[in-house]
Amino acid sequence: MATLGNFAASRLEAETRSDSAGNIGKREMTIGEMAIEFNVSLRTLRFYEDRKLLRPRREGNSRLYSATDRLRMQMIMKGKQLGFTLTEIHDLIGNYESSDDFEGKLKPQQIVAQIDHLERQRAEIDGAIARLRATHERLAAAIAPREALAATA
Repeated sequence: MATLGNFAASRLEAETRSDSAGNIGKREMTIGEMAIEFNVSLRTLRFYEDRKLLRPRREGNSRLYSATDRLRMQMIMKGKQLGFTLTEIHDLIGNYESSDDFEGKLKPQQIVAQIDHLERQRAEIDGAIARLRATHERLAAAIAPREALAATA
């Protein structure tokens, strides 16, 4: 019969074997460790699991993330940086487990479509910034005479 002590010792031994085989840092991680490593919330990781983007191993109520999960998370983060939706990222990475080369999975037409999408977003943002600057200048110009009048009174 395995005891908790034996279980912990065998797990530590397995991690040590894994680390000595040149896989330092490849041990399973808790949800908290994953969140810290990728600078995301626990809720985000649970959401990605619900969306089938990550598949941590469950041990009771604990989630344990493997090296494959970390590669997938790197690909998710890269996809988000490039402006892809989670649905698009899911379709792109599928069950991909052997590399974190997100860009290598893109097709030329996907790249062109994403560039067009991001350029449209940039134009919208530039327009919003210009409108806000004009509004700020208009308000500042309206306030300046009142402040000058108040200073002389």
